[in-house]
Amino acid sequence: MAQKMLYILNPGDNISPFDVTMAADAGFNHIIPFPHVQPENVKAMVQDAIFSRPPKRFNDTGIFIGGRDVHLAADMFLNAKKAMVGPFEVGVFADPNGAYTTSASVLALVTKALEEKHGGGLKGRTVAVFGTGPVGLCTAVLAAKEGAKTRLCKLTSEDDESVASRFCARYDVDVSWVSALTQDEKVTALKNVDVVICVAKAGIRILEMEELNTIENLLVVADTNAVPPSGVAGLGMDDLNTQIEYTGGTFSGIGPLAIGNIKSKTEIGLFKYIQTSKKAAFIDFPEAYDFAVSLVKEMK
Repeated sequence: MAQKMLYILNPGDNISPFDVTMAADAGFNHIIPFPHVQPENVKAMVQDAIFSRPPKRFNDTGIFIGGRDVHLAADMFLNAKKAMVGPFEVGVFADPNGAYTTSASVLALVTKALEEKHGGGLKGRTVAVFGTGPVGLCTAVLAAKEGAKTRLCKLTSEDDESVASRFCARYDVDVSWVSALTQDEKVTALKNVDVVICVAKAGIRILEMEELNTIENLLVVADTNAVPPSGVAGLGMDDLNTQIEYTGGTFSGIGPLAIGNIKSKTEIGLFKYIQTSKKAAFIDFPEAYDFAVSLVKEMK
């Protein structure tokens, strides 16, 4: 019986227990972590993996790229693809800090809410993303790629605009950088916004209802924070297109458990796809988004 092997390449010290669990539940028999892997190490490691089995067994081996740095992950992903030699290929899936599958799930649910309540998706909407970490960067890029006018909102003095600019340039999208350090700056960042997405640090309230009440035509608010207090006042953990009243009327609320449900299904589904695809799968966050959209379309 063929053994399903997954090699986790991580530039940091620790491998995510979440990713290991998802991979095991998806059917991988052996999950082998490699910490302290840098982009320049990837080619040799991947070629060790691809030459250990004949080409027709590409479904039996997977490479997963983790860590917390989206720039390193993007470089490692590209190097892994370049390491393939002719028919010798294996599946490669990048999801640093869960950012690819989480951002994909948030945007898929937001798009569904917009289409069901307002007759259109993200194109032409103004989206404010609060949180500039890995999930925030990926969410902002995906929203921009879908045609939204996107604002990435800085919440701490340590947030680095140059990091965000480099990542947006990598995917050729235009995302505005907006300071939201104070309440007044948050209100300014929210001006004329249609969609608010909070992907900031867990356990910290980012937006109060007082700030949301300044928006004239708010359509959708999503929050990924599952650790109390919620990142956005008024949102419940289980909210899924829940109509929430505010000064301007109502908006659709999407809470962290609804997002987490799609995120888990997306990650497990992509791990399974590596093992069943008709050719070696290469999964970056645009592919993760497409998969999450397909899951959300099946929801009643």
